[in-house]
Amino acid sequence: MNGVSYMVDVNTVLEPIAAWFRSLGLPHVIVHWGHPVMMAIVVFVVGSFVGVAGWRGKLLEGKDKDAAFKSRMAHRQLAPWLFLFLAGGYVGGVLALVMHHQPIFTSPHFWTGSLVLLVLLINGAISLGGFGGNKQVLRIVHAYLGSTALLVLFVHAVLGLKLGLSF
Repeated sequence: MNGVSYMVDVNTVLEPIAAWFRSLGLPHVIVHWGHPVMMAIVVFVVGSFVGVAGWRGKLLEGKDKDAAFKSRMAHRQLAPWLFLFLAGGYVGGVLALVMHHQPIFTSPHFWTGSLVLLVLLINGAISLGGFGGNKQVLRIVHAYLGSTALLVLFVHAVLGLKLGLSF
């Protein structure tokens, strides 16, 4: 391989897209803080609601069947949207880093975002797989994986704020 790197530089690949967005002349405050503000709404409002609805449905199972069902349905309906918004925000966040000429892979914020999407992808697969035939252990794993993802998202938000203030 004679010392030649075959790694793809993501920043270089995404630079033409970032340059196009820069050419739009958007106000700096939008470019710099748009991603964090929108994602804060997604994480703290939608994410918290999805998590609370999931746990409420689980905790009310034997106590209030109707309330448990409504909470589980709310969780089931909004969780895919949460994942979709987070995935879109992830792409926007990576592009924002490129627009600011920041390295991607050295950012802890990038890695926590990647971890969250991976955990939620696994969690969604558990759910879409019918919890392995409605196995209680998979339902418990699902609940705790989702909660872990939310906790990592809160850490992710702190890291993102620190990142945003650093440049």
